[in-house]
Amino acid sequence: MNTISINCDVGEGVANEHLLMPYLSSCNIACGGHFGDVKTMDSTIAIAIENKVLMGAHPSFPDKENFGRIVMNLTPEALRKSIESQLALFESRLDLVGAKMNHIKAHGALYNLIAVDVSIAKTFLKAIDKYAKSVFLYVPFNSVVARLAIEKNIKVVYEVFADRNYNADLSLVSRKQKNALITDSVAVFKHVVHMYRHQEVNTISGKKNAIIAETFCVHGDQENALSILAYLSEHLNKEGISIG
Repeated sequence: MNTISINCDVGEGVANEHLLMPYLSSCNIACGGHFGDVKTMDSTIAIAIENKVLMGAHPSFPDKENFGRIVMNLTPEALRKSIESQLALFESRLDLVGAKMNHIKAHGALYNLIAVDVSIAKTFLKAIDKYAKSVFLYVPFNSVVARLAIEKNIKVVYEVFADRNYNADLSLVSRKQKNALITDSVAVFKHVVHMYRHQEVNTISGKKNAIIAETFCVHGDQENALSILAYLSEHLNKEGISIG
């Protein structure tokens, strides 16, 4: 049987981690930028360990008011220090229970910005330099940050979104648009299987675009997250694909 990697953004205040974790390969835990504190990190880490789910840090612009979904005009130094602080806090919580950080994945506006902005991507990579040799970096395929990370010999994992639609240039459809999210389980399943089997994505323009899909993200804060993950697990298995 083939395997597929499914990840999820968690520790973001929805308190559904205990339901989602059994369906996940890895998780991205909010570490204080857009959401999260010691209490939410510790509880999420414990649930991940219980379910043998790989754990990654999910740093963001330091903007809890807007859930990290708006670009902040920070100096490179301020952004770097914020990311470093978030990662250090997350690592300290892992250390308390003898756990390891598997990966780093930026959140929200920061994730989208480092995909296209050379300067911000370089700042981000500088901020994660301490961890670069020991963790993976979850990044979009064919992105600026992916190219720069590979040049620095950072191990990248190409991430695609199971529950988001794509533009023709492989950017995500803006959340301001009604078709940004895919909330129907059957539609998500078809979206995932197509990317998995064909290494291409059907964009909203109708154009098919090549994409490398190594891990698939379902957003833990969308209302149908649990039903989507359960459906994926059941129906991927029928296709001879297990989550692992």
